[in-house]
Amino acid sequence: MRLSTRGHYGLKAMFDLAQHYGTEPIPLKTVAERQNISENYLEQLIATLRKTGLVKSVRGSQGGYILARDPEKITVGDIIRVMEGPIAPVDCVSEIEPAECIQSEYCITRSVWARVRDSLAELMDSISLADMLRDADKAEQERRI
Repeated sequence: MRLSTRGHYGLKAMFDLAQHYGTEPIPLKTVAERQNISENYLEQLIATLRKTGLVKSVRGSQGGYILARDPEKITVGDIIRVMEGPIAPVDCVSEIEPAECIQSEYCITRSVWARVRDSLAELMDSISLADMLRDADKAEQERRI
């Protein structure tokens, strides 16, 4: 299973906003520069994140974007599902509306893919943006040693 740049960059943008949670809104241009993402592409990603309630926009000269919830309450799974759709290595085991398959009753690989889906979903749902912030702080401390 391979994520597209939508999922990868969406997570990077959300992490950037999490790093500045509780401060002033962050302009999109600033996030794009810090994360090395095209501003035009980031606009598309942020629009999706805003529509689904993960980020809020603040208008005005001091405007920008902020997380809609505390970083502890937003998981990697939340972000990936918004950016990529349901978590599933193959369509027949999709979290939402699995594809019909004429072999589903006797397909041995289907159970494997369902287990992979469940493991991926459990892992992604267990990692919050706050966890990522703690990991980043720990990595930064280790670099200083």
